[in-house]
Amino acid sequence: MTVLPDDADILALGREAEAMIEALAAISAEEGRLTRLYLSPEHRKAADLVAGWMRDFGLDVSEDAMGTVRGRLKATSNTPLNHRLLVGSHIDTVIDAGKYDGNLGVICGILAAREIVRRGIEIPFGLDILAFGDEEGVRFPTTLLTSAAVAGHVSAQALEGRDANGVSVADALRVFGGDPQRVAACADDPGEVLGYLEVHIEQGPVLEAEDLPLGIVTSIAGAARFRIRISGMAGHAGTVPMALRHDALAAASELVLFIEETARSGVTDSLVATVGELGVRPGAVNVIPADVALTLDIRAASDNPRLEAVKAIEARAAQIAQARGCSIAFEPYHEVNTCPCSPDLQDAAEAALQRLGLTPRRMMSGAGHDGQAMSKLTDIGMLFVRCKGGISHNPLESVTVEDMGLAVEAMVGWIEQLANKERKN
Repeated sequence: MTVLPDDADILALGREAEAMIEALAAISAEEGRLTRLYLSPEHRKAADLVAGWMRDFGLDVSEDAMGTVRGRLKATSNTPLNHRLLVGSHIDTVIDAGKYDGNLGVICGILAAREIVRRGIEIPFGLDILAFGDEEGVRFPTTLLTSAAVAGHVSAQALEGRDANGVSVADALRVFGGDPQRVAACADDPGEVLGYLEVHIEQGPVLEAEDLPLGIVTSIAGAARFRIRISGMAGHAGTVPMALRHDALAAASELVLFIEETARSGVTDSLVATVGELGVRPGAVNVIPADVALTLDIRAASDNPRLEAVKAIEARAAQIAQARGCSIAFEPYHEVNTCPCSPDLQDAAEAALQRLGLTPRRMMSGAGHDGQAMSKLTDIGMLFVRCKGGISHNPLESVTVEDMGLAVEAMVGWIEQLANKERKN
């Protein structure tokens, strides 16, 4: 018979999770703020810390050629098949990050595995806890590399991408202790994997607005990223008449405003677009800008509105370029289609939340997650955790101890629901 946790048990788990969050948050490349990029020395330290926790809780630990740390709990009841359920998230961060994004999901997985052992819960499959490392895509012109490797979908070209210092993914892997020659060996056998589960902070305000600690993700929005290069003509700020200028920054300004207008017009489909980086050359007060480099991140709940928006933006860019005597080039470097979560995994999550007396709120994810890459390997399911103000990618990111404890309990219940279903099959 399943014994439900009381409030004290949930708080105790939440406090454990918070202590682990703080330990990871102490590992940063910068004093006074949290920055931990993929394959950095800080990523190495965080991976080692996570591996140590996994060993302490009785998991068999390994690390693949791309830097994913894996803690394995063997099936506790006999099964003729080598089936495994995967649970994961990421331990890399953005620059000047919050403490909970990604990290909480890894910690929830580790604590859930520990609780399954401690409570003597029988599971007829292996349980793998995964700590990925390239979800944020900040250091290199890549994203989801580590989860894509587990799913068996990393190209050799992706390893050639370079960071701002000219270091390639392949070279950084070697320094980290990985092996770019063994990327193919990272891939799991889809015939052995039952599914992939992830806990993640919502990174939005919906759960807080509805006074709910947890939500069930129905799908992950499709997304695309572009590097945009605008080339004009440098000139003296005092001697070139306005009508004769080929100002790359003025062209960029027009384009950025059109991107915003396009996204606002698509609000009914959750279309969002962001220009997050902008660089101007030569960058002098008395020189007309000759070149502008910017990025575009565009997402939507379904793929067609996103694709139509990109077409409209490219068409407007061509008009701006012609009118201003500039050239504008778009370079796509990341695209993922809308990713549905498994209805069966959603139903199992709903049963787990109801067991805890929680309202099972279903919702879409506007942010990208490792689950998008993992969906090429297996069915995926996600639980969101309420975060204060919906704030994320920000030091003000905040989750309560109670909600973290509930997230761990929900993960335990989710795994138990799937174990019960597997036994019946």
